Amino acid sequence: MSRRIQIRVTAVLLCALMVCTGSILAQHPLPGRWEGAIKLPGMDLGILVEFTPVADSLRGTIDIPMQMAKGLQLRDISEKGSAVQFALQAGPGLASFTGTAGGDSIAGIFTQSTVKCPFILHRAKALPPPTPPPYKEEEVQIEAGGVTLAGTLTLPPSTGPHPAAILLTGSGPQTRDEEIFGFAVFRVIADHLTRSGYAVLRCDDRGVGSSTGEYAAATTRDFATDALAQWRYLCTRKEIATSQIGLVGHSEGAIAAAIACHAEPAIAFAVLLAGPAVRGDSLILGQLERMARLSGAPDSAIQQAIRAQQQVYATVRADTGWSSLRSMLVADLRRSFESTTPEQRSALGNIDSTIAARADVKMAQIRSPWFRQFVLFDPAEDLRGMSCPVLALFGSLDTQVPPAQNQTRMEKLFKESGNRAALCKLIPDANHLFQAAQTGSPMEYGSLKKEFAPGVLESISQWMLKVKNSKEN
Repeated sequence: MSRRIQIRVTAVLLCALMVCTGSILAQHPLPGRWEGAIKLPGMDLGILVEFTPVADSLRGTIDIPMQMAKGLQLRDISEKGSAVQFALQAGPGLASFTGTAGGDSIAGIFTQSTVKCPFILHRAKALPPPTPPPYKEEEVQIEAGGVTLAGTLTLPPSTGPHPAAILLTGSGPQTRDEEIFGFAVFRVIADHLTRSGYAVLRCDDRGVGSSTGEYAAATTRDFATDALAQWRYLCTRKEIATSQIGLVGHSEGAIAAAIACHAEPAIAFAVLLAGPAVRGDSLILGQLERMARLSGAPDSAIQQAIRAQQQVYATVRADTGWSSLRSMLVADLRRSFESTTPEQRSALGNIDSTIAARADVKMAQIRSPWFRQFVLFDPAEDLRGMSCPVLALFGSLDTQVPPAQNQTRMEKLFKESGNRAALCKLIPDANHLFQAAQTGSPMEYGSLKKEFAPGVLESISQWMLKVKNSKEN
C-alpha cells in the first residue's frame, strides 16, 4: 500500500538506494525535474530527481518509487561545467552519483559502499498549462470530530441536484489530489467524474495540507470517521442528491470506505480501487517479500527479513517483548553499518548514538496506533456488511494489493453476504495506481505515463451511472 511501515532487517532492506548525480551543460541548466533509473544487476531502480535554485546554490530532492520514498533531500550538490555530483544519506552511509550531461540526459556512475553501477536520467517533459475546467470548483471546510478537513468540491455545470462521489486516499499522508510520483490520481478521477455529471468531494488527509489534526496519531478507522463526516456534509448541500452519494476509495481508502458503508447503510454506492481483503499483517508480509525479490535480494536475506517481520507481528499482538525487538533492530543496524567503508562510518560520527537514534525511530513506527491497528485488522466483517452496490477494481500487475490474494477473497466475502450488487473486475496489465505497466513494480511508477490505463475511468463512471439509473427507475 502507499503508506508503509517497512522493517528492513538486512543491509539490502535497511539501506535505501538513493542518490543521484548529474551534470548539465550551460545551455541545459540543471534546475528542473529528471526521470531515470539506477541500472542495478538484473533490474532498473527507478528514480525521480528535482533541482531547485535557491539564491546562489541548488537544492535537490529524490523520489524512489520502489522504496516508497518521496522528497528525500540531496546533499553536497556540486556543479562544475558539465559535471555535477550529489549525495544522499542512505541507510548507514552516503550514496552518491557522478555524471556527465549531454543534451537532455545525464549519465554516470552510482556508488554506495562497495556497489558501483550506471545510472541514467532524462529531463522530464514540461506539463502544458492547465485550462479552466468546464465546471465549478469550490474550496470547503468540514468539521469532523475536532478535526477540520479542507477540500475541493467540484460541481457539474448542469442544474442539480447532482449525484456525488467522495474520494478517499490511500495510505500515507496524502493531499486531496493523491499525487504519487507526479501522477495526480484523485485530481484526474475528480475531473472525469465531474465531466460525467457527478459532484466530487476530495479532501486533504487530517494533518496534511490545509486540514487540521495529527496524521501520525490517526488509524484507518479515523479515516472512515472522516469519510462519514464528508458524507454528512454533502447531505446538507442543496446542490447534491442526498440519496445518491457514494464513496470511491483507493488502497487503504477502500478499507475506510468499507467501514463507513457498513456503519451507514444510506451511503448509495462504493467503488473500491485496489482494496485489501486480507488482514494487514498478511498484506505487509507479502509486500515485503515481493519488494525484496524485485530488488534482487538473495533468498537468505529475504527469509531473514520475513522472520524478523514475524517477530515484529508477534510483539505487536502480545504487546510484550519490546526490549527484545529493539535489540534485534539494533543488531541488524549494526551489521549494516559494518558493511560500509571507514570513510562513511567516520562521516556519521558516533556510531552507537546513530544506531540508537535510528532504532528509536523504527520502534516508534512499530508502536504507532496506525501500525498496530492495521496489522491486526481484517476487513472481512466490513466487506460482508456492505449492503450497497459495490464495484471493486484490481490491477492484474498490482504487487502491493495483488488480485490473487485479495480479489479472490473479496468475491468470496460478497458471495457469503448475499450482495448481488457487488462486482469485482480485473484490469489487465495495470499496476496499483491503475497505470498501464510492464511489471507492476512500484519502481516503475515515476517513469510511466501520468494517466490511467485504457478503460479504467470509463469502467468507474459507466458503472456509477448504471447504479444511478437503476435507483431512479
